[in-house]
Amino acid sequence: MQSRTLYLIRHGKIWLPNAEQRFVGQIDMPLDETGIYQANRLKDQLTGSGIEAIYCSDLIRSRHTAEIISEGHDIRIFVLKSLREIDLGEWEGCTFSDIQTRCPEEFKQRGADIVHYRVPGGESFSDCRDRVLAAFRTVVASSSGDIAIAGHSGVNRIILCYIMGVPLEEMFSIQQEYGEMSQVRL
Repeated sequence: MQSRTLYLIRHGKIWLPNAEQRFVGQIDMPLDETGIYQANRLKDQLTGSGIEAIYCSDLIRSRHTAEIISEGHDIRIFVLKSLREIDLGEWEGCTFSDIQTRCPEEFKQRGADIVHYRVPGGESFSDCRDRVLAAFRTVVASSSGDIAIAGHSGVNRIILCYIMGVPLEEMFSIQQEYGEMSQVRL
């Protein structure tokens, strides 16, 4: 079997109404100026890499990052809803401090069991893992050559945990900053 490279990319920085930490899962937030700069930097870094396709979610921040990277190159983009970030249900867009105040027990429960706790109206990281890894396996099986996934923090951590054999409970020990890339040999 031929060795391939997967470029696992986190989308660029997104626009938020203020600097306070928020629950951002599937709300559709655009890249800000820094995020656009980061995506262009990734484009420069990936020039000549031989990527044949970029897979991304249907959320604008992921799609825009993929579009910027592919500009001027013969790289196909495949948009997959199954590569969306975790669905944070009723907590989407809320600040951490707001949820700590309004839902202190639920906030503690999620912190105590980050993998299995399901936010009301949303999904757990376990649910998200099942969805994302099914999509990831399909992408790898149905593609050839070097590929990229312009993903999200949670999505990329799930894929990296799977590849490295790391328990999902340790997913937040993996750094995934805006506009960063991990290179993985498949």
